[in-house]
Amino acid sequence: MLELSILGFLAEEPLHGYELKERIKALSGHVRPVSDGALYPAITRLVAAGKLDQRTEPGAAAAPRRVLALTERGREDLLERLRRPKQAEITDQVRFNTVLAFLRHLPDRREQAEVLRRRLEFLQTPASFFYRDGAPVRAEQADDLFRQGMLRVARATGEAERTWLREALAQLEESG
Repeated sequence: MLELSILGFLAEEPLHGYELKERIKALSGHVRPVSDGALYPAITRLVAAGKLDQRTEPGAAAAPRRVLALTERGREDLLERLRRPKQAEITDQVRFNTVLAFLRHLPDRREQAEVLRRRLEFLQTPASFFYRDGAPVRAEQADDLFRQGMLRVARATGEAERTWLREALAQLEESG
């Protein structure tokens, strides 16, 4: 997801490393912190693969800064990642939010809709944090206040997301 975030933000505009890190941190850093030890090796891999360009510009003080930009190969990789997200990128909320943050870069509305359909299908499958005799435990069946809270919040969040997904799919199908 780090590489998807790098490619997605650089599809919007060239950035230097610190700006890029701050944007990634704002997107998912509250859940999955971004360390320099992960970010800069990922940038190096993407530059080596020809997906990013980097140039050095004079800094505001004396230190020069590296400015990163997306190449055509990087744009193609971004679009492919958005067209065909891995199953974990559909089922994991934080990963799906990362896909969602950049899905507008995918120019084909039918392909955008297909990604949303996959998420909706996943959310329509009965699930729970807890199971009893192989069946998902609902909030009303939970045996303590705190598990009831987890399940009620998850149900409300899931209902809100399913509603939005249906609305977004209707809009995409209308205009597509």
